[in-house]
Amino acid sequence: MTTLRAQSAFLRPWLCRLLSPWLTLALVAQLGLGTATAQSQQAVPPAQLPQGSEAAPTTALAAPLKSATVDDFVNQLAPPALTRSLGRNIVPQKRQIDLVVNFDFDSARLLPASRPLLENLAQAMNTERLSAIRFRVEGHTDGKGTAKYNDELSARRAQAVAEFLASQGVAATRLEAQGKGFAELLNKDRPDAAENRRVRIVTVD
Repeated sequence: MTTLRAQSAFLRPWLCRLLSPWLTLALVAQLGLGTATAQSQQAVPPAQLPQGSEAAPTTALAAPLKSATVDDFVNQLAPPALTRSLGRNIVPQKRQIDLVVNFDFDSARLLPASRPLLENLAQAMNTERLSAIRFRVEGHTDGKGTAKYNDELSARRAQAVAEFLASQGVAATRLEAQGKGFAELLNKDRPDAAENRRVRIVTVD
């Protein structure tokens, strides 16, 4: 028994020297893993959106255009080239543009000041990039008056714009007119704001 104890006491320092590097490496690895785990946990933001949801985009209020060149209209209304992704065709979204078109009070008669803007629009519609596209001409009013009155007035004004574009060489079959009244206010916080009174041009196909 005494001999066994003496041998054990003799071997203990050698065993410690032999195992010490391995124990040190194991300890360092454990500490390193703990540090990396702590860092990765700190990198996670405290608040995240639920899976499958996304933040609502912030869209600036675009004022209707009072003037625009032919190239401006083409760039705004021409769709981007079709692309192919994952074997499926991506159809571009409809393009639209809001215009300030002036009429006589309580009337669908166009004022001369708005003719140059619509003449440029007609030229743009007949360019190569837009010649195969059909358009919807929408009339929009502010929130004053009754819905029935504004629906009828906006429909007549949209039709007047479509007829003017046709008189400038745009095929009538490429145009459709629609009155929206105040159903789609551009500035909902101010229903009577001037920017709500507009003509919107929308690509149909």
